[in-house]
Amino acid sequence: MNAQEYAGFWIRTGAAIIDSILMLIITLPILAAIYGTDYWMNDAFVPSFFYHFVNYILPAIVVIIFWVYKSSTPGKMATNLIIVDAKTGGTPTTSQFIGRYFGYYVSVIPLCLGIIWIGIDNRKQGWHDKLAGTVVIRNNNVNPIRFEDQE
Repeated sequence: MNAQEYAGFWIRTGAAIIDSILMLIITLPILAAIYGTDYWMNDAFVPSFFYHFVNYILPAIVVIIFWVYKSSTPGKMATNLIIVDAKTGGTPTTSQFIGRYFGYYVSVIPLCLGIIWIGIDNRKQGWHDKLAGTVVIRNNNVNPIRFEDQE
């Protein structure tokens, strides 16, 4: 297996921001179509099945599908990162990806300590990575696009 360059806290934060913006571009129009301005303006808004589906279930499905088929999300692809099995360096199993997703809840509940852990861990693993047996590495098989190459 080739030497792995583990992806650190800040590059992964950038990837997460990209993913969050893309998810908002998808979910906000759906919520606006279902609830109208009541979603943003009404203090008495009562979440329904659609609210929970669009905000929690749909993102989980989308992220896990990207992980299973690409070992990455659009944000990770944009930053040339990939999720691999911590022991083999190969593609994680679907069970690992599902466990990794739910491991995010474990990582964020105690003051986001499981996410902050990425910055201090030798292999740059968050608690969700440790629970799932995964690491995030730089994808050296992909050549990043450079602006000077564009002519």
